[in-house]
Amino acid sequence: MAKSSADDAELRRACQLAVEGTRHKVVFSIRTVKTHGTWGKSAKLGCQMAKPRVLALCTKAKGQRTKAFLRVLKYSTGGVLEPAKLYKLKHLSKVEVVISDPSGFTFTLGFDDLRSQSVAPSQWTMRNTDDRNRLLLCILNICKDVLGRLPKVVGIDVVEMALWAKENTPAVSAQSNQQGGASIESSVTETELKVYVEKELVSQAEEEDKEALLRTYIMGVGEAEAFSERLKRELQALEAANVHAILESEPLIDEVSHGLESATNCLEDMDEWLGMFNIKLRHMREDIESIETRNNKLEMQSVNNKTLMEELDKLLEQLSIPSEYSACLIGDSFDEAQMQQNIEACEWLTTALRGLEVPNIDPIYAKMRGVKEKRGELQIIKSTFVGKASEYMRSYFATFVDFMLNDKNYFSQQGQLKRPDHAELRFKCSTYARLLKHLKILDKNCLGPLRKAYCSSLNLLLRKEAREFANELRVGVKTSKTPSVWFEVFTGSGQNVNLADTATVSEAYAKMLTIFIPLLVDESSFFAHFMCFEVPSTIDGNKIKHNEDNDDSKSVMVDIAALNESLQDLFDGIEEEFSAVVDWAYKIDPLCCISMHETTERCLSSQKADAAGYVRILLDDLACHIYMQFNRFVDNACHQIERNERNARQTGVLPYIPRFASLATRMEQYVAGQSRDLVDQAYTKFVNIMFETLKKNSKADPKNPDIFLIENYAAFQNSLYDLARVVPTLAKFYNEAIEAYEQACTRHISMIIYSQFDRLFQFARNIEDLMLNNVAAEEIPFQVGLSRVDLRKTLKSSLSGFDKSSAAMYKKLQKNLTSEELLPSLWDKCKKDFLDKYESFVQLVAKIYPAESVPSVAELRHRI
Repeated sequence: MAKSSADDAELRRACQLAVEGTRHKVVFSIRTVKTHGTWGKSAKLGCQMAKPRVLALCTKAKGQRTKAFLRVLKYSTGGVLEPAKLYKLKHLSKVEVVISDPSGFTFTLGFDDLRSQSVAPSQWTMRNTDDRNRLLLCILNICKDVLGRLPKVVGIDVVEMALWAKENTPAVSAQSNQQGGASIESSVTETELKVYVEKELVSQAEEEDKEALLRTYIMGVGEAEAFSERLKRELQALEAANVHAILESEPLIDEVSHGLESATNCLEDMDEWLGMFNIKLRHMREDIESIETRNNKLEMQSVNNKTLMEELDKLLEQLSIPSEYSACLIGDSFDEAQMQQNIEACEWLTTALRGLEVPNIDPIYAKMRGVKEKRGELQIIKSTFVGKASEYMRSYFATFVDFMLNDKNYFSQQGQLKRPDHAELRFKCSTYARLLKHLKILDKNCLGPLRKAYCSSLNLLLRKEAREFANELRVGVKTSKTPSVWFEVFTGSGQNVNLADTATVSEAYAKMLTIFIPLLVDESSFFAHFMCFEVPSTIDGNKIKHNEDNDDSKSVMVDIAALNESLQDLFDGIEEEFSAVVDWAYKIDPLCCISMHETTERCLSSQKADAAGYVRILLDDLACHIYMQFNRFVDNACHQIERNERNARQTGVLPYIPRFASLATRMEQYVAGQSRDLVDQAYTKFVNIMFETLKKNSKADPKNPDIFLIENYAAFQNSLYDLARVVPTLAKFYNEAIEAYEQACTRHISMIIYSQFDRLFQFARNIEDLMLNNVAAEEIPFQVGLSRVDLRKTLKSSLSGFDKSSAAMYKKLQKNLTSEELLPSLWDKCKKDFLDKYESFVQLVAKIYPAESVPSVAELRHRI
């Protein structure tokens, strides 16, 4: 007998692994097959789909109690067991063997807690009777030991179960011990099982009669062995009676044997006939299969031919040129009247050529000779059509722009400024945008000449509009004819330039930028869109540079370079018209450059990095031109300042000091925003050259060089006092002038003091020199020329006529000074410096000559 799956240790381990984490312990497992029956009818075996399952009996200890479960496990896709259903054995009410299965391997388990009793319970089919008995016996023992009761058993013979249990007690015991579950007794007797066998075909009355009859008959079934011996004896008696009966029925047996021989002969004849029929049927079946094969091939060939014809019809339709487009593509004419048909024909040609390329057509079709010839034909048509369309567009651009150039109403006229309006031109060109888009797809190189033709024609229009507008702008501005010479030595009228003139000129320049820069930006954007440049609306240079290895980024960079090159052709020469306005404004008042520079920078900062990027280049060049013109003015003014150095000897305040203050005041009126740097650079240049010229001119008078510096630095401070408080750059130069003024004052006053009291302070310097040479203070009175007698002589010669010497200092300070307003402050400084020096002298005398007396500082302060 084959080994039962109930003894498979691997199966039990797999079951235990499947229920891991539930605290269930598998005590018994066996393979089975699950089928379904129907209520009220006996299901035919095999009619339902059989599903392999594994039934596992499990126990779960909960305190002093033990619960029993029946688990149904199924196989997953990978052949691993996984839980399917769980039944509690305490709800098991009936175990019934299916009577429709003659083998007796199939049974059902009835549970009283099923939600739907209308559904037939599952049927379980075992491999053999042993497997069935093993499972049922284990279920009954667990129900008895754990639950204390047994379910109703239907369709199983009690004697058969008892005998099987006795013969297979070792196997059952071994399994029960291996599982380690609840203790299940190895032997099952009829009395212990208390199995109630129910025969559904016996009525209740008959069952009661049989029970009464059995009670009157003592069978002696108290012990299984005695009962078994009794059954064997009765079986032997039955077999003996059967043999006797058979011997008595020999004639009947002979008759049956004769009938069997006749039937055998008939069967042999029938077998021969069936063999012949089988051969004929086999040949007939082969013929039918051959016919069916040929028929299937014919049907497949018919379907394939039909599909092929449909594909060929589609291909022919794709290869043929529609009649409505044939005249436009092949004809010689290309005029505006049929432009819509021409555009539609161009779209069809683009689609047709794209449809014959490998990604859009099957590679097999692409290799067909007809497709290759048609592709070549379309290429020829494409070249012809592109040539006609390009020639027409070039002629159209030139004709329309010539029409606008010859019409004076499009331009500014005398006494009337005309704002350029290109709305009609753009509308006319927009009707051809679809055509250019498809022309680019057909032949990308054809757009190059078209772009040049468009730029050349429109450039003439833009330049004439800018020139006429600038001319009328200059004529409409009335200004004075006074030249602007700021730093001439003579008192000219250049400083009296009318502020209204400057404001009017600046407004004229701003008006031209306000009118034409938006126009140029719009033209740039329209040109990029109209001429099919594939550039983004906003260009991020850093992002494009970062992704420059990307094919899309490379394509964008190439298109941006081509667009800038075309825009250069489109706006070529127009910057000259703007520069002419700048030069005109510069001639009227160079200080206009400040406001024009600010206007240009403001306009430049408002431009985005989009398709109109070339306009930024134009504005950059214009700002550079303004910067150069302003620097030219600054250089000329610096040259005028330097000319003072080469003139005859000059005294007093130089004229360019107050003129610079006047110039700075006017320049500050135009400073705003980004023009601050421009003006600060001019200030730096002016002041540096002024200070250098002052120093050079001061050397022309070797006797009194500091007087010249004092007066001019003081004039510089006085004239720029208000501006220095609000302009940081001028404040820096103001502080430099203060420092230079103080140094010149110190030098000049020291020279005046030493001219009157040189002997007195020379005596003090000699003492200081000896002290620096580490000569002791008590030894200095014994040095030559520094004795007490020498000290008395020095004091007498220097201070005896102190009032006279003080008056001489005042007269000498007043003699060469041309600015009388500076005299009081200089004399106060002179007195202070003298008293400071005399105080230092008194302190030295007190230290070196303690016994000597000298006039006090307070006494001289009172006398001076």
